[in-house]
Amino acid sequence: MQQIKTPFFDLIENDLNRVEDLMRASSGDIHLNLDEAIFQLLSSGGKRIRPTLTLLAGAMLETESQKCVTLAAAIEMLHTATLVHDDLIDGAGLRRGNPTLNSKWPVGATVLTGDYVFARAARLAADTGSNDLMKIFAETLMIMVNGEITQLFGSNHKDYRQAYFERINAKTASLFELTTYGIALLNESDETTLQAMRAFGFEIGIAFQIVDDILDFIGVEQMVGKPVASDLRHGLITLPAVLYNETNPADNSLLQIFNGQELDEDEFHALIDKIRESSAIDQAMLEAQEYIATAKQRLIHLPIGLHRDALYELADYIIRRPL
Repeated sequence: MQQIKTPFFDLIENDLNRVEDLMRASSGDIHLNLDEAIFQLLSSGGKRIRPTLTLLAGAMLETESQKCVTLAAAIEMLHTATLVHDDLIDGAGLRRGNPTLNSKWPVGATVLTGDYVFARAARLAADTGSNDLMKIFAETLMIMVNGEITQLFGSNHKDYRQAYFERINAKTASLFELTTYGIALLNESDETTLQAMRAFGFEIGIAFQIVDDILDFIGVEQMVGKPVASDLRHGLITLPAVLYNETNPADNSLLQIFNGQELDEDEFHALIDKIRESSAIDQAMLEAQEYIATAKQRLIHLPIGLHRDALYELADYIIRRPL
């Protein structure tokens, strides 16, 4: 696991190790292949941003430690399950530089593994003992699945910006929102705190996905762990492409992709170069920074101390994180 190594990480390092142990704990009689697959999924990398966010938010609100650890494990397992299904749907051969489960296993076994991890995530969420938390946990999963279906079948409107934000709201921001809102629910916080935490998680989730989409264009394949511009290659429109289109509406190569057509390799690489050399990357980063600035304002009336400061640092980390 590639954990975050920053000052804010040090505050919750011990609890993050407890999260790791809880995710890896045996849930009883389990097929050897399934057990091995889950072990590999949990060992394949990732910075554990969502559990870190969960633990810092919980510490700031003085939520019971074990409930924070359990929720953090549930959310990371939910995230892991979505990656299994995403890779299968996308036909991805690599994830964080490692072979995906679907590249080694039959479709049926891959789907069932994702289903099993979803179930383990739900079981962990139930262990918090909160019916309110379980309700939003289930609602978040419904939102995420609906986002995947919408992506598969395409959007009915031609407002590419709106379609982009609707998709990342569902697929990414909703899970970040669950993280911080869930902690406030477990703490039985007042309505003002609940809504502040909910908005904070949602907004840093939007920024997180925008930065991911930027890295998809400017990252190095060996570091990103997948082919550069893989989203666009699969016809997935992200913010840098949307911004490029807004200033270059007559670029036929991008319009072809928007319309579901494929480009040959030379045309595709030429388009990537044009997007990289345009102002689209800087503009996308500016939008991510604006979301982070707004998110940080949400915490201004919440408990002052090391953990609130750490949440500010984590928010900043999201827009300056390394590959």
